[in-house]
Amino acid sequence: METNQLISGIRHRLMRSGEPTLTGFNQITTIKSLREHLQVAIELEHSTIPPYLFALYSIRENTNDASARAIKGVVMEEMLHMILACNILNAIGGKPAISHRDFVPKYPTYLPHSNEAFKVSLQKFSRPAVDTFLKIEKPGGKDARPEPDHYASIGQFYEAIVDGLKRLAAQGNIFTGDRSRQIRPEQFYGGGGGLIEVYDQATAEEAIFEIVGQGEGIDGTIEDNNHKLFGEDVEYAHYFRFNEIYKEQYYKPTDTPKSGPTGDKFPVDWNQVHNVKENIKMSDFKEGTEERNMMHQFNKRYCDMLRVIHETVNGKREKLEEAVMIMYQLKYLAQGLMNVPMGNGLYAAPSFEYVE
Repeated sequence: METNQLISGIRHRLMRSGEPTLTGFNQITTIKSLREHLQVAIELEHSTIPPYLFALYSIRENTNDASARAIKGVVMEEMLHMILACNILNAIGGKPAISHRDFVPKYPTYLPHSNEAFKVSLQKFSRPAVDTFLKIEKPGGKDARPEPDHYASIGQFYEAIVDGLKRLAAQGNIFTGDRSRQIRPEQFYGGGGGLIEVYDQATAEEAIFEIVGQGEGIDGTIEDNNHKLFGEDVEYAHYFRFNEIYKEQYYKPTDTPKSGPTGDKFPVDWNQVHNVKENIKMSDFKEGTEERNMMHQFNKRYCDMLRVIHETVNGKREKLEEAVMIMYQLKYLAQGLMNVPMGNGLYAAPSFEYVE
């Protein structure tokens, strides 16, 4: 399948090769701006991971298995999206910057460079939390224009990046990055979809199709794109996986975005959740206390994971599996925190703050 066919599955109005560049929006016109927006893309993909993990960790053991599997799968794919954005940035000679203080959001926060229509919080597994997840992953309207800044949907943002890639590639070769920095498919551990090595316009657009298709669905359907790109079983895009949880009903293969889920009941028990403090901070505990030390330990390990990912995408490709393993270790540190009472029936939780 040609890249232009793939990209048209994300947005029917995306321009094809040989057609005039879209106009009437804030365009990415320089390689510097393109690199900056790809760095924002990395930050955007990462900013969803702590809220998803926070909700996942708050689910009590051996309950809400279907919801936990869905959220865990999305988390792994968001990490995949981070790496794909890094591959694109590396391909055009940029340098992903992940392990620094400003990379880590301070929750509650807006999505990076969004239209600030809603804030994203660290919330326990609940209807309000899943409603926020739906807002994050919501597909853009059919006539929504590309938008590199103040976007309403993630798809709009990536459309603007595709437009910038096309414009700049038409002026000369922009894929000048060191190919040895590319993370290859066989190196990514876990999650659906596939890692794409980026070295030209076609593979860059294919990587973006993977990111947007997994989040919003393709061709106006509820499906993600993995079965078309990689021959995998049909799986629903992130928005629709979260909608099954929210509506407590499964989609059937014949369902559409407009119809909503019409299948069997999706089992959810909103009460089987740790009553943790939302948007918690290390400053909620006194320095020197065991609770503060536990939270610092979690955040240190979280920042270790970011540091290892940074090293991975900046020349040490062999370290990616270590980053994924650290992510799995975070669960056990989080569980320890959720046994720490804070009074008024609330318990501690991870804060996902930057620490040295």
